Parts: sequence; C-alpha cells; structure tokens
Amino acid sequence: MTSYSMNETAYWILRSGSQLLTINGTGEICLRGRASDFGSPPDALAVGEWLGLPCYAAELDRLPDGLAGELMPLRSLFNTAGAEVISLARRAVLLLDWQKNHRYCGRCGSPTSRRQEEFSMACPACGLVAYPRISPAVMVLIVRGSELLLARSPRFKPGVYSALAGFVEAGETLEQCAIREVREEVGLEISNLRYFRSQSWPFPDSLMVAFFADYAGGAITPEASEIEDAGWFLHSALPPLPEPVSLARQLIDAACSRLDGGGGG
Repeated sequence: MTSYSMNETAYWILRSGSQLLTINGTGEICLRGRASDFGSPPDALAVGEWLGLPCYAAELDRLPDGLAGELMPLRSLFNTAGAEVISLARRAVLLLDWQKNHRYCGRCGSPTSRRQEEFSMACPACGLVAYPRISPAVMVLIVRGSELLLARSPRFKPGVYSALAGFVEAGETLEQCAIREVREEVGLEISNLRYFRSQSWPFPDSLMVAFFADYAGGAITPEASEIEDAGWFLHSALPPLPEPVSLARQLIDAACSRLDGGGGG
C-alpha cells in the first residue's frame, strides 16, 4: 500500500458518489496525471499498474474546478473499456468501498486508521483489524444433453437469462452452496459438479466461482421471490445473455463451445 508522491505521474481511477470519472465521450477510466491535477486526494489507494505507471484509486467529494470529464457507473463501461482496465476498476471500487465502510471500528465505534503496509483498517482503541470484505458466491450452469438451464431474475435487464447463482452461507462449502442454490431456486438436483473459473465482481464485494453441473433429476420449480422464469434452452437457440465481460457469459459461451465440439459441458 505505497502512498503516492505529489510530483509523481501516474494513472488515477477516480470515483464521486457511485460513479467513475471518465474522459468526455471516450469511456476512458484511467486518467493520467499528478495528484495535484485531481485535487491531491488524501486517501488514495494503490491498485496496480497501467501502461508501466502506478495506478491509484481515490474517492472525491466533488470534482475539482477545471477537471473535465463525465461521471459514469462502472457497469455502463463494461463494453467500452478493455478487460485489463475493467479489472483495475473492479479492484478500485472494492477497495474504495472497504475504506469508506470501515472508517469506524465495528466492535467499539472508535475511528480507525489505515495501515500502510497492507490493506487493513486498524482500531487504535481495541485493536480490531478490518480487511477488505470478500463475499464468495457460486454460479452453476446445468447441462442436460444439448440443453442449458437458464433463468432470469427480476433484477436483470429485460429479456436477459443467465446461469443460477447465490452467496455462500456461513459454514458452507462451495459444493454445498451449489447444490443448495440449485435446489432452492429451481427445484432441481445436480451431479458431476466441475470448476470453470472465478471472477472478482464489485457488486458489492463478490468473488464469483463458476461451475458446470449435470442435470440429475427434478422438475423446474422457480422460487418466486428470486426467479422470474427458468427453462431448458438448446445451446444453439439461446435467449439474450449477460454482457461478455461477465463470468456468467463466459461460462455459457464455454459450454456452447464444448457442445458444438461434442465434448459436453
């Protein structure tokens, strides 16, 4: 957690409210300059490197006078910013949320201070240390022959379907979570659970862990409060899907590619 130098040229990811500052009309998130160009934010966080220079993230109460740009939500930039920049932005948003949400000790209420040697907020009164929160969530794509089980939540964009997903509960393994979520959300049983890949997802602080699974029985019975609709779709005739940058879309695309090649999900 190295602090920036006032005269250092670096890249900056700047957030005001819940939106990121971008260069007008381009959707560019990483802004090059010195700290003074952006009002010398006092609580900047080192989030990585971009194009050979350090990259910092900072929260701005207001945009400094003369700073041209447009504030945009991170989700709206998924299709315009590259994968590496989106990865930096996800990390920036997660760490900015952590810093903002742990200004006071959760045990005794005293103001905390940020340690410089690691990402942690320490309480000088009782010694409690708060690290960035990471909430594991499991995603499951069920395969039945050449069909995929897809569902839509009322929170999705109109018409979009995706794989099933849910947060891991206390004391639960990833495998137990996958079986429970599928059972609760659509009433199905699964087998042959196999790992695909993971993705950090800052809405709000998730670590998504994706799996393929085989259908093992049951009739689709959507859980009314979570699932608006669910059904089996031929891999060659799918409904609208999530954005390509999302793990859900990558999971579905991988299943379709394997089915096209005859290799299964």
